[in-house]
Amino acid sequence: MATVKPFKGVRPPVDLVEQVVSRPYDVLDSAEARKECEGNEKSLYHIIKPEIDFPEGTAEDDPRVYVKAAENFKKFQEKGWLIQDDKECYYIYAQTMNGKTQYGLVVGAYVPDYLNGVIKKHELTRRDKEEDRMKHVRVNNANIEPVFFAYPDDAVLNAVVAKYTVNKPVYDFTAKDDGFRHRLWIIDNDKDIMTITGEFAKIPSMYIADGHHRSAAAALVGDEKAKQNPNHRGDEEYNFFMAVCFPANQLTVIDYNRVIKDLNGNTPEQFLDKVREHFDVELKGTEIYKPTKLHNFSLYLEGKWYSLTAKRGTYDDNDPIGVLDVTISSKYILDEILGIKDLRSDNRIDFVGGIRGLGELKRRVDSGEMKVALALYPVSMKQIMDIADTGNIMPPKTTWFEPKLRSGLVIHKLS
Repeated sequence: MATVKPFKGVRPPVDLVEQVVSRPYDVLDSAEARKECEGNEKSLYHIIKPEIDFPEGTAEDDPRVYVKAAENFKKFQEKGWLIQDDKECYYIYAQTMNGKTQYGLVVGAYVPDYLNGVIKKHELTRRDKEEDRMKHVRVNNANIEPVFFAYPDDAVLNAVVAKYTVNKPVYDFTAKDDGFRHRLWIIDNDKDIMTITGEFAKIPSMYIADGHHRSAAAALVGDEKAKQNPNHRGDEEYNFFMAVCFPANQLTVIDYNRVIKDLNGNTPEQFLDKVREHFDVELKGTEIYKPTKLHNFSLYLEGKWYSLTAKRGTYDDNDPIGVLDVTISSKYILDEILGIKDLRSDNRIDFVGGIRGLGELKRRVDSGEMKVALALYPVSMKQIMDIADTGNIMPPKTTWFEPKLRSGLVIHKLS
């Protein structure tokens, strides 16, 4: 069962929130962050991507960069750009994209729950990326950015959220870069706090939707601190890390697509002939074609779009991994035909989040940078939860959640 607690959030004043908050550290590179916060000394990028305060070309993992992150975090608090709440609270974070709103509870998630599997993951993590985020958590002694969890729908939690969200939020703004609306409410009523804590204690599992490396880093730092403290009790603030928890039925998983640099020595005709061995191939023409259902794919090659439908026998409905479209396409197209064995390391392939649209696939192929593009139908939250529940791991680059959480709305200190 899940353990959560309220915490004293560190937040920007209402009149500064739009200047402070930012996109997550891992959705843009250093040059983009530098440009996005140009002239804005209050941007959280100075804490989560502090290499922008050094000359261009400074590595993100330069030891000076981590020190600068802590200096800037301290500076933001001293100048009143970030202020800590006096009372332990839960928070409600609502995001609206394309007319659809999802409501998340901002909580302190329990480190042992991550270590013992109550908080479930569906992706592998890389140690180098974990260590980068661990350094960031250590030097700031805080979770500057939240992780993104899902939980099974719960009527009691829904009712608490509904009670607060009829009122005016503390923050309410539409981000200029993506056009999505972001709102925040504070839950500071003791009875409601107890209800939330008690209700999560009835939930058997929570699921990492987005932020596997941040989750691992936060939990590992918390575990480090526990082992270093001879008087460790288990209720210290470092035993918890910040998560925004959404009902699974409110979340939108969008497609995560592939672009490949060459046809592995095949002519376009040879490539398509090999694809036909495992897929029904239909020429769709020059207009963008989007996959319509599971096991249907979109292929763009030499200015033309094709519909690919996986034939029976290419997937197993009883295998939570084998039934995934990412597995089918990886096995029968990327590996068997194109010779791409490792999606994590092969530099002949790149990945494009569906939020950019299939026009981005077309652009990258038409430019000559890439030779062929493959679009997939998005996985469902049920598939993600089933895979996590069975202890399986999804193939790389399978899920893309949108909208992304804004960083800086709330920060969690570890002491």
